[in-house]
Amino acid sequence: MVDSSNVLEAWGLAKRYNRRTVALAGIDLAIRRGSITALVGPNGAGKSTLIKAWVGFERPSAGRVAVAGVDPWTDRVAALAHIGYVPQTPALYRELRVVDHVDLAADLRGDPFEVSIVMRRLDELDIPLDARAGELSGGQSAQVALALALGTRAEVLLLDEPLASLDPLARREFLHVVMDAVRSGGSTALLSSHVITDIEQACDHIVVLGRGRKLLDAPIAEAVAAHAIADGDMTGTPGIIGSFIEADGTRISLVGPTSTAPEPAQASAGTRPATLEEVVLGYLASVRGPRQ
Repeated sequence: MVDSSNVLEAWGLAKRYNRRTVALAGIDLAIRRGSITALVGPNGAGKSTLIKAWVGFERPSAGRVAVAGVDPWTDRVAALAHIGYVPQTPALYRELRVVDHVDLAADLRGDPFEVSIVMRRLDELDIPLDARAGELSGGQSAQVALALALGTRAEVLLLDEPLASLDPLARREFLHVVMDAVRSGGSTALLSSHVITDIEQACDHIVVLGRGRKLLDAPIAEAVAAHAIADGDMTGTPGIIGSFIEADGTRISLVGPTSTAPEPAQASAGTRPATLEEVVLGYLASVRGPRQ
């Protein structure tokens, strides 16, 4: 059943491209309205496939998805009316000016599209309207794509690794616009990204994917509070999620909550609080094996 408090949902979602390539394996997921959710995982984890399933670009091999209660595969037009989509590589025409892209988007989206929103965002970022898309920097191109998505006044923003090629300042500016759109406009954002420090500042929820499976799905504050770090490789020990190498070369292990110790893991002796990055790395290590 569709829960009206959720704007994005997936039930038993699986996507198989051939006998050996499984992009998603039985994903159950619900993204609540008004949240900014980080979708994290390595290349090949299934992040883009999941987002494209909600956009209607990928047909599930099993299970189904919904956008504001609408199945995008059976009624793509209705589903897309709720979505503002920004791919990793902005879909801009190199020879068209920025203002031409605004006019084109207004013609294609019709009455719900608000040119004033787009123009205000572009003006705040000092992006020249007469510049051709091919003349823009990576950060400017990403901001134009985001501004066009915001102009749709969509309920949900699907952002498929838009930060991947941006410098630190451009990433921060991009995230500021996303946060402002969600807080002031009542949107919901799903942000796929590898940059943990950025998502920790902007997001309130995190979903970690690995090898097509959902490894973690929790509010960021709760995820950090419920895990801890122990020194050494403790793979195989009850309560250990995964072991990985720290930046200084030492090996550490992520300790998770257990049924016998539901209190925050860092309360245990011999451990210290985990950072969000360590939580993510621990879960990714859990599907890579103890010595990867």
